[in-house]
Amino acid sequence: MREKCGIFAAYADNAPEKAYYSLLSLQHRGQEGAGITFWENGIKTIKGIGLVPEVFKGGIESKSSLAIGHVRYSTFGSLTEVQPIEVKCCNYKLAIAHNGTLTNYLPLREKYESEGFKFNSTIDTELIGVAFLKHYKELGDEFKAMEEVFNEVRGAYSVAILFDGKIIVARDPAGFRPLAYGEGDGFYFASENSGLRMFTNKIRDVFPGEVFVVEEGEIYSKVLKKLPHSHCVFEYIYFARPDSNIEGVSVYLARYRMGVELARESPAPGDVVIAVPDSGRTAALGFAHESGIPYMEGLIKNRYIGRTFIMPSGRELKVKLKLSPVREVIEGKRVVLVDDSIVRGTTIKRIVKMIRDAGAEEVHVRISSPPIRYPCYMGIDIPTRHELIAAWRTVEDIRREIGADSLAYLSIEGLKRAVGIEDLCMACLTGHYPEWAFDFEL
Repeated sequence: MREKCGIFAAYADNAPEKAYYSLLSLQHRGQEGAGITFWENGIKTIKGIGLVPEVFKGGIESKSSLAIGHVRYSTFGSLTEVQPIEVKCCNYKLAIAHNGTLTNYLPLREKYESEGFKFNSTIDTELIGVAFLKHYKELGDEFKAMEEVFNEVRGAYSVAILFDGKIIVARDPAGFRPLAYGEGDGFYFASENSGLRMFTNKIRDVFPGEVFVVEEGEIYSKVLKKLPHSHCVFEYIYFARPDSNIEGVSVYLARYRMGVELARESPAPGDVVIAVPDSGRTAALGFAHESGIPYMEGLIKNRYIGRTFIMPSGRELKVKLKLSPVREVIEGKRVVLVDDSIVRGTTIKRIVKMIRDAGAEEVHVRISSPPIRYPCYMGIDIPTRHELIAAWRTVEDIRREIGADSLAYLSIEGLKRAVGIEDLCMACLTGHYPEWAFDFEL
């Protein structure tokens, strides 16, 4: 499972430098490529494949007050199509960064191509840019143009646009993907508020369907369209940084409560609780506190290996390089192993074997989310259904496959209680997809 991208935008002194620092804090959302676009009598972009420090190792020699940025994981398009991308259309030019996926990308692109519009990439981000410029040429107003984009495109999209010396930021009307706005010595936007706190503490969520236009030091915003909120539940389970707050909910506390709920629903006989680091750690702490079983660090993570599910290939070797068991914690113990999710089951199977090889008497696996049974079409790279181990197998089948003594998942109701809000997209867990995301004719 992989998250898809993080975005940033700023109107502030030394905006490109601030974009660099914010992208560092959003690096967990994408490790394949990074880019920053700034305004200096026109659009200028620096981008490349790799981590943020690798792409910008030569620095950014600009004091521009306008910048947008992006870290990428590719769920659509080729690996080399790093954002922000520059779009030319209708005698205009813009740069755009996008987090999400358009569910009607292919039919809508075909419609635009039939009308004579040209595309230079295979990523859905370009379609948003083309649609915006088309409607801006017709209407001459950024808000009206984005409202037409809202009416046309379906799916998940938080976008940052640099256009004609202005910054335009928008969140889709259902609020699938997170987006935060901060105000201090300038105006700031980022996929998570943890990417803004170094600049300001005056931060709020961008509302679903809200559009901002920053022009000549002034900021304007309007909520142009609003649909039933469908925020991605996996932001709370796995994707977002623990120190982020999304829709008024602390990600850290939500994960801690998932562990508490899991211990109440599915207690385990154990001598020690350990986590699969890093994303399983907070839920493991909650499980340990509620169960009364001591928590210890039984798996140590190599900090110089990237997150397994976000790397493009080579998962088997990376798991072995990434995690090392602490035999003194594990040997002779009944181990309760807590992780946030199981996708294909290959990684957890290797970890269970690693713990047994370190001398564990028993391994009881507890997962702080319900089984993932369906793919995601809104910007999370969850595999096709036949690759999901829980799509076709019972919990007992999975237990045998991964080699655990017992296995239990958090229930849907337990997850809702832990997050504490009702307006969540849980399609990958339930198969109930938001109707609006697929309300289009092919």
